[in-house]
Amino acid sequence: MELDDDWELSAEEFDLLEKEAVRKISERKESSDAASTSCGISNVHASDSSPSASQPRSDHPREDLFRATKISRCNLQNSTSENVSQCDSATEKVSQTNTGGAFLPPAFQTLDKSKEKGNLPKLTLRFCLHPSGDIAAKFSYNQVLVDAFHMIPRASWHARERLWLIPASSLSAAEEVLRRVTSANVEIQRLDPLVYRAIVAASNAPDLQGMYERIPDFVESKLLPFQREGIRFLLRHGGRGLLADEMGLGKTLQAIAFATCIQESWPVLVLTPSSLRLHWATMIQHWLNIPPSDIVVVLPQTGGSNRAGFNVQYSSARSAIYLDGMFNIVSYDSVPKLQEMLLEAQFKMVVADESHFLKNAQAKRTSASLPVIQRAKYAILLSGTPALSRPIELFKQLQALHPDVYKNVHEYGNRYCQGSLFGLYQGASNHEELHNLMKATVMIRRLKKDVLTELPSKRRQQVFLDLNEKDLKQVRALFCELHAIKTSIREAASPEVIESLKMSQRNIISKIYNDSAEAKIPAVIDYLSTVIEADCKLLIFAYHHPMLDAIHKFLLKKKVGCIRIDGSTPTSTRQELVSQFQENDKIKAAVLSIKAAGFGLTLTAASMVIFSELSWTPGDIIQAEDRAYRIGQVHSVNVYYLLANETVDDIMWDVVQGKLEDLGQMLDGHEDRLDATRKEDGSPGKQSTLDGFLKRCHGA
Repeated sequence: MELDDDWELSAEEFDLLEKEAVRKISERKESSDAASTSCGISNVHASDSSPSASQPRSDHPREDLFRATKISRCNLQNSTSENVSQCDSATEKVSQTNTGGAFLPPAFQTLDKSKEKGNLPKLTLRFCLHPSGDIAAKFSYNQVLVDAFHMIPRASWHARERLWLIPASSLSAAEEVLRRVTSANVEIQRLDPLVYRAIVAASNAPDLQGMYERIPDFVESKLLPFQREGIRFLLRHGGRGLLADEMGLGKTLQAIAFATCIQESWPVLVLTPSSLRLHWATMIQHWLNIPPSDIVVVLPQTGGSNRAGFNVQYSSARSAIYLDGMFNIVSYDSVPKLQEMLLEAQFKMVVADESHFLKNAQAKRTSASLPVIQRAKYAILLSGTPALSRPIELFKQLQALHPDVYKNVHEYGNRYCQGSLFGLYQGASNHEELHNLMKATVMIRRLKKDVLTELPSKRRQQVFLDLNEKDLKQVRALFCELHAIKTSIREAASPEVIESLKMSQRNIISKIYNDSAEAKIPAVIDYLSTVIEADCKLLIFAYHHPMLDAIHKFLLKKKVGCIRIDGSTPTSTRQELVSQFQENDKIKAAVLSIKAAGFGLTLTAASMVIFSELSWTPGDIIQAEDRAYRIGQVHSVNVYYLLANETVDDIMWDVVQGKLEDLGQMLDGHEDRLDATRKEDGSPGKQSTLDGFLKRCHGA
């Protein structure tokens, strides 16, 4: 925060004052006992953040000046017995105030003669929120005000910014001290009421950091340093906060680890976009190793895949829903139907993933979700993009965390959204104050560039998609047919019959591969609708044209700048498309064919890679990943594999996964060698991977 420098002292004047400060400090050291007796210096709190005058700091000589002024106010400047008596009298009066026991010299004795104030010199002081979260006081240089701030508990002088900082807990004491100034008429420009309420609420929140030790060792040991700090931040703020780390920094893991700190408040309710329900269930089961049956997932309709064995409840079914799991996962779209039940359940801990889904005050999911979050004792909001375009999008999220602070949208809108006669708060104002306020009270946000040294260079993560029954119907039928052929092969006696059946088997496998892609399209699009709001550059790989077409069409519909490179893209134009992606900030996505765009391209402007489908060839996947993960990349690369149970992914991932790391290490730095061995009909690894698939089909 930048504040005007209006102390109006020349360098020569500062030098003279510094010399005087050194002299007074020296005298103070020689007569500390006598000075403490005569002026009550011993009453000043030793725990105040401003350094003690008896301990001069040579690196901040001007700070010594202001400390020396406080010390010598009575015993060095006015040493007469009459003034000493006045100091003793002031000390008695201050004991009735909240000034931390500091003495008040004559200029600060209680004065209720308001009429006399009008004849005194007017001094203006402004309180505002500092980026550190403390309260900053700015005023033109005046010795009376300098003396006053020496009496405020934990007040500290910052020479570089030339302002005083006080913690929020000392604000009332500061105002009391300033009110008692009798030698001047001090006019205080106080904090905005909304800011004041938010700071008070944050300072009154219980500090739960002692509960951090409850995180199980097998979870805590996997946390990165910045993730540990994120959990401590949430605990320090009473378990109500907004974790706004950039996408790919592990917000899900931090929320799960936080939940383990307060297990006595389980069961936990997780609100999430529909595309991430099974992903949350999988991550909870993975990290906490609790039985899948203890994880309840509410789905909109019967059917779909539940290979992992979670406790699935259907919101469209006539039968009652029982949210009796340790973790209960509900999509935002289902909350309006289940609101009454969710409120009756009185969940003490709620995690709201992608909380920017609550930005629209008129949406049913927002009005239904807010009371559920507000009623919980602990509420964690997760979003890499809390506000996509305007500050008004933050209001409902802030209101979910602190309804007593953010009471009125007009109060918030008038201060941070440029106001509006019609309540349409589309602008932005006081944005720096809002940012500082959120950081000081509810939000912690880290960017990849800030924690790059703590991140692994490449991270892979599975995202499990939720497919509808109608989308799985054809794939299931093909798997049944494949099973029948497998049985026939085992029973066949003639080599010719076996060979014929194996040919049919390969055709069915190819059909399963194609139909799995089409079955996944709705779920992939649903997931991408969440990802594109992060407003970051990403690569999206697919194998089949229907998937590529659907993704490309979706991005164009959402007006997301994108390029597309597949087998039909002329070689002469590919580099031009690559340059657009690399250099144009408006181009956010690259829709790429695994085969056609999986090698020879440099797309390091992206740090996120998404595979909507798998490839038969592990080498193809490594190559595709390394379009972003290569020389020139300055960020860590996050790779997301979108998988769906009861599709070809079930078998392909098991076959491919074990080869990714080994193959990645083998090929690291040897891309040219891999390209040289590539064949038009696939690399040598293709047949071995397909053979592995067939062995799995035969139960080998």
